Amino acid sequence: MAPNPAGSTTDLLTVTVRHFAAARSAAGADVEERSLPVGATVADLVLALGEGRPELARVLLRCSFLHDEVAVRDREDLLRPGSVLDVLPPFAGG
Repeated sequence: MAPNPAGSTTDLLTVTVRHFAAARSAAGADVEERSLPVGATVADLVLALGEGRPELARVLLRCSFLHDEVAVRDREDLLRPGSVLDVLPPFAGG
């Protein structure tokens, strides 16, 4: 892939991440947007979310995820521009 000219975002996609419960506390936000290279996977996004945030990285190890409202069974699922990833820590109770 050729390098982008300064300021070009043509090879990036933006996704929305919604944090719930302990993930929200660890992230310090309900919602955040992330830009990743085209071809990025759910696994790539989860790794990026934990970078530089050790508390969130620990929480993410126990989380399940919804990608566009569908349970993630394979973290190698490709993200699309405008994707939404819900971060769901284990919840107590039933």
